[in-house]
Amino acid sequence: QVQLVESGGGLVQPGGSLRLSCAASGMSSIYEMGWYRQAPGKQREFIAKVTSGGTTDYADSMEDRFTISRNNAKLTVDLQMNNLKPEDTAVYYCNARPLFNNPRRFWGQGTQVTVSS
Repeated sequence: QVQLVESGGGLVQPGGSLRLSCAASGMSSIYEMGWYRQAPGKQREFIAKVTSGGTTDYADSMEDRFTISRNNAKLTVDLQMNNLKPEDTAVYYCNARPLFNNPRRFWGQGTQVTVSS
């Protein structure tokens, strides 16, 4: 089992920045880690992911303002979010896929991000 704990959410004004962090435990290595979000009344959507080898993938609408990074030794993954907009308001979830040859994923509890003046 993999446990994921997110941190860094909060209230930010439009145009501001936030950095989310996720710490994983329960395994010595994780193939892929990523971030999703879910706004009220909407489906959970993919933001970005990064493999243990450093390969990143972003949703088309996210790459210009969001940057994902990870520390393999610490099993952490961060999401730097810049120029935040009210429509970025959502619960942000950390996601981990421990094994390359197994599609099973684990989820964190989520952290709330609210963009409002």
